[in-house]
Order: sequence, then C-alpha cells, then structure tokens
Amino acid sequence: MQLSSPSRGRAADASARRRPGRVASGPQVFLLLLALLPAVAGCGTRLPDSAFTARATRPAGATPGATAGATAGTTAGATAGTGEGHGSANPASDTGVSATEIRIGVVTSLTSPVGSEVFSGPRYGAQAFFQALDDRGGLHGRTVRLVTCDDGGSGVGNQDCVHRLIDQEHVFAFVSGSVLDYAGASYVSGKAVPDVGGQPIGTAYDRWPHLYGIYGSAAPRDGRSVGWNGTLYQSTEVFRFFKQRLGAGSAAVVAYNQADSARYAGQLKAGLEAEGYRVLLQTVDFALPNFQAVAAAVHADGSQLLFDAMDGRGNAALCRALDEAGVTVAAKVTNVQNWSESVRDDYRSSPGCRNALWATSSSLDYEDGQYPAVRDFRAAMARYFPDRADKLSAWELEGWAGAQWLTDALDSCGAAPTRVCVEAFMNRAERYDAHGLILPASFVPQPPPTGPVRACLNAARWQDSAGGGQGGWVTQVPSMTTNCFDVPQLPYKP
Repeated sequence: MQLSSPSRGRAADASARRRPGRVASGPQVFLLLLALLPAVAGCGTRLPDSAFTARATRPAGATPGATAGATAGTTAGATAGTGEGHGSANPASDTGVSATEIRIGVVTSLTSPVGSEVFSGPRYGAQAFFQALDDRGGLHGRTVRLVTCDDGGSGVGNQDCVHRLIDQEHVFAFVSGSVLDYAGASYVSGKAVPDVGGQPIGTAYDRWPHLYGIYGSAAPRDGRSVGWNGTLYQSTEVFRFFKQRLGAGSAAVVAYNQADSARYAGQLKAGLEAEGYRVLLQTVDFALPNFQAVAAAVHADGSQLLFDAMDGRGNAALCRALDEAGVTVAAKVTNVQNWSESVRDDYRSSPGCRNALWATSSSLDYEDGQYPAVRDFRAAMARYFPDRADKLSAWELEGWAGAQWLTDALDSCGAAPTRVCVEAFMNRAERYDAHGLILPASFVPQPPPTGPVRACLNAARWQDSAGGGQGGWVTQVPSMTTNCFDVPQLPYKP
C-alpha cells in the first residue's frame, strides 16, 4: 500500500508519534500508514540564491557532486588501485572496522503490517551500491559488509534490531534506513553510531544527534525536543510550482474521517491557501468511502489539482471513480514514496487519472538517464536485482544516494576511518548532493525560520506514451537545482 501527498520538507515531518512496540492491525494499520505522509513542505532545501549560481551554468549532462569521480565505480577504482591501506596496512581503526572489511547496518520494516514493498526500496538501493563498490575493489582495500535486520514494523522489533546490530554485530554505522517506528533512535544516538541517509518517516532525524536523514536538517537535533522546541515547519514550494507551471488556482483535498488523516489534510489546506488557492476539502468514510460523490464534487468545483491524505487503496479507488465519471484534473500530486514503477499496475483500471499523476521530490528522477549517477544506479539495480525491474522507485535511488553519502564520508578518512571522522564530514558546512542525486543538504543548525526561504524541488509526470510506449516517469523541469521559489514556512506541532 502506498500513500499520496506532496514531498516531504527538509526540516519538517507530519507523522504522528507512535508508542514503541505497537503493532497495528485493521484500522490501526491506517494510523501507521499516515506516518508515511510527509509534511506539506515540499522537498525544498533552504539555500541562499548563491548556492545555486555555479549549478545554473553547469554544462548539460554534467554530474554535479561534492567529491568529483566518487561514484560507486570510480570511488572504488581510485582507492583500490593506489596501494593505500591494503591488507595488513589497514588498521582496525574503530568499531566495525577490520583490516579487510567495514560492517554497516541496515534496518528496514520489510515485513511490516503495511506490506513488504512500502519500506524496502532504500535497502535495495544501498545493497546495490555497496555490491558495485565491492566488485570494484572496495574502499581503501576493504569490502563493505552490510548486516541487515527486519524490524517487522514495530517499535519493539526496531529496538531489537538496533541492539543486535550495535551490541552483537558491532556495526560501524547505519545507512539508508526505512522503518515504520524508529523506537531505537535514542539508543543509536546514545552510542554515537552514525546513521546516514535514512528516510525521515518519523521525527527522529529532526531530534537526535548522530542521525543524518537523506534530506538534511536545520533543526538543533540536541535530543531534547523535536525541531525547534517541539515546532517544525512546512514550506509551500510544491504548491507554488503548480501555480506557476500549470496556472492552477484551485485544488481539492480528500481525506478519511479519521483524526490523523484529517489533521494532515488540514496541513495541505493551510499550505494551499497560503499560496492563494481556493480549496475544496472532501471527507469520506474510511470503511465505506463514497468516491463517486467526491468525483462529482471535484467536477462541480472545477478543481485543477488533487491532493489527498489517504492510503494506496483509497487512491486507486478514487482514481477509478474519477475516470468512470469522466472527471479530469490538471495534476494528481503524489510524493517521492509513490514515485515508482508500481503505478503502472496500481492505476491500470484508471489510465486517465494515471496520466495526471505528478510526483515531486528532493532527488533526481530514477528514470532520467541523462545523468551519469542515475545510469550507474540503474545499471547496478539491473545487475544485482534484475527481478526488481518492475519495482524501481525513487526510494531505491535515495537509498543508493545514502550509501554514496556514507561512502564519501568514509573515503574522507583515508585508510583509518573512525566515527568521529565520518561525523565531521556529515556536519561540515559544505552542502552535499550525492553527486547530483539529491538537492544540496547539510546538518548545520539554524535558528527557527522567521521569513521566506529559498526552496527547490524536482518534478516528474507519468506518461503512458513514454519509454517506447511502455509508460514511465518523465522529468518536467530542466534542473531541480534551479527550480526554486521564495516561499513562506508555516509552523506546526508534529
């Protein structure tokens, strides 16, 4: 099951807090599914205009990056061929580091109540990256051994995974985590184990030090409270983008008659209204939703955009109702978690609605082969996980980017990597973009926002005519690093 919403913000997350160890069933599954609904903040990074000056003039096809030539292939080639740090010359410099390998942990809610595919993407992306790295000689003569753990989607399971990987497997760091309930976050932080490139589904990555989400964070992350004394911020670049790109001035928001869904729909409505939209808010019964009535209301209103606070089941049913009623919208906006090949089948019975799907994110389109880093990702996925050709997703690409980030941090340490050295790389002032795969991000704490910020995003649209008639996601902006807007930030309590 998947959820549809605008892409998450860098310093914001709309998920509700969950008690550790609570496993959902029935309607409770939906309550946990709502944790996947990112904040209305789009994917935007908060950068001054000067941060994009050089990128705006980069030649077409060039790959931006913080460390030139350090993709999964070239990093390994550069380090394996130098004679530096091979065999016994490598010191056992820190926990999880031996002369021949580095142990890295990956925790995923693979068998969660919401299904195996919802959280698995980042893990596959990271596995493909490190397999490609190891096949090319590893990093400074060491292979990277991934130790995986499935927490089952529960807080207790997550704590068990965290303790096992830290206390028994003695991993050096975590990478590209994607879990339903990160109940073990405080233990990871307390042990000063770097956690790099995780998906910020909950609020842990905006609270705890030593945790580095894939989108960066400007929050203090001192462990005392989430965000800035319990407040996070959502920005409105997603809505501004569609207003300017499609000339949209009206939008419908569909939610269940359930508290978390209604709360998130309220955030959507607030963000849209801050950008001057006329908003139609529609609520349906969770058990017996009347999507035909929603379709009729959207048609009568003339809504140009469609957002929702629902699960994949609801989205598919809503799209069927829209197609059956002959209702069209300029864009049905989904998020990075739904940016995947699965829409080919999920929306098979509603091709009209499927061709109105737009996705926004802080990362490149995983189908956009003009970028060498994307081509590296796709080649590795095809080689190591050929059975996932129909499951490729933006989350897999972001899992790969998280592995790239940790690898570059390790590489900065030379032949004697330490956690302190890795965290110095993560906490540096220079922003990082995983060789152009993600918008530049950092973890330098900033004061609470007081005015408009510069926020950027990528956008793609599903088109059945793309990919030789097979259908696919087609990037809709020349460059995500220049597709930027000065937008307000709206405070909220997670």
